[in-house]
Amino acid sequence: MRIIAVDDEALMLERLCRCIREAAPQAELISFNKASDCLACVKEQRVDVIFLDIHMRGMDGMELARQLKLLRPQINIIFTTGYSEYLYDAISQIRCSGYILKPVTTEQVARELENLRHPVLENRQDSVYIQCFGNFEVFVEGKALFFEVAKSKELLAYLVDRNGAVCTNGEIVAALWEDDADHYSYLKKCKKALLSTLADAGCSEVINSHWGGMGVNKEAFQCDYYEWLAGTARGINAYHGQYMAQYSWGEVTNASLSMK
Repeated sequence: MRIIAVDDEALMLERLCRCIREAAPQAELISFNKASDCLACVKEQRVDVIFLDIHMRGMDGMELARQLKLLRPQINIIFTTGYSEYLYDAISQIRCSGYILKPVTTEQVARELENLRHPVLENRQDSVYIQCFGNFEVFVEGKALFFEVAKSKELLAYLVDRNGAVCTNGEIVAALWEDDADHYSYLKKCKKALLSTLADAGCSEVINSHWGGMGVNKEAFQCDYYEWLAGTARGINAYHGQYMAQYSWGEVTNASLSMK
């Protein structure tokens, strides 16, 4: 589990970090005293939980939380504050995981970590984790994977959506470019870019490539969508009405998820 602690007051941040280490000694803990540094970190790395002060200089905790939710809809935000009047907005607008009134204690931190709004998949570090709920993202050893060719990321998303089935070039073009035959040459470039990106990240085994088609190797990664299909509690709890939100073709699967 990767946890971030944010507070612009040094003594409060030190106390918060001590409580987190006592409550979750196996977790990876990163601390910041500036909202901008936290935001930059979440853009680059997979983060499971953020303990966040509300009253801070510059960007306050509520605004930071809104931006974090746009980046990572499934992130668990636990507010740590001396003010109770923000509780309603924190729950109704931010959909926070928890709310702790200062002074923070180890017992409070432990209780919040045991009751996270978005369950944390075990053994995610040192592996490939694919997030389908919210925006589609790929994480390798906890860090967001960068795709130099954006359409290659969408190609991988579609293959994940197809649940391991081998997809033909025609099927892929029809889904990603609405059957525009002029894009067959671009698909070839996207395939090459996708395989190169995965190879550079040390996870080539994610893709099974065949003549005229390709699919994913479901045994090579963890995925919230596949957890949902398997009926696990953490998979079901991870779904909150959004599926691969940046891709319009994902609406079909999302409709099916919502009905079930």
